[in-house]
Amino acid sequence: MTKGQQPKDIFDVKRIREIIELMEEHDLSAVDLQQGDEKIKLNRGSVSPVYSAPPPVAAAAVPAPATAADSQSDAGTITVNAPMVGTFYARANPESDPFVKVGDMVSEDTIVCIVEAMKVFNEIPAECSGKVVEVLVKDQEAIDFGKPMFRVEPN
Repeated sequence: MTKGQQPKDIFDVKRIREIIELMEEHDLSAVDLQQGDEKIKLNRGSVSPVYSAPPPVAAAAVPAPATAADSQSDAGTITVNAPMVGTFYARANPESDPFVKVGDMVSEDTIVCIVEAMKVFNEIPAECSGKVVEVLVKDQEAIDFGKPMFRVEPN
């Protein structure tokens, strides 16, 4: 490839516009694209505010297998699960208090954490009402889609 030639780039503005048109045509709310080390996530709908946060820690904890005692104590609670793959932040910035802690009451629109995905910091609402009985992930922990983050006792 010569210096003036460019590889076929999926991140070209024209290609991105075509993808956005396809998203609208097929009523898609999000699309993740990757080409080599380059990644982009396109979202339609509401825009989440961007927050400054420290760089994520690369270590991820391995959860212990659930025991019969755990499942009995979890009965009657609701989990707030990760809506996307990313990095979990319990607080808006390193100096602030956590969004929620054990014992706090939450409503459906209470922001419980931030999940950073593709350098976008997404505020995550509880989407349920009740009392936080357990925080299941550590601040700055890598999380997968659907991973339980909080356990809430509904009111």
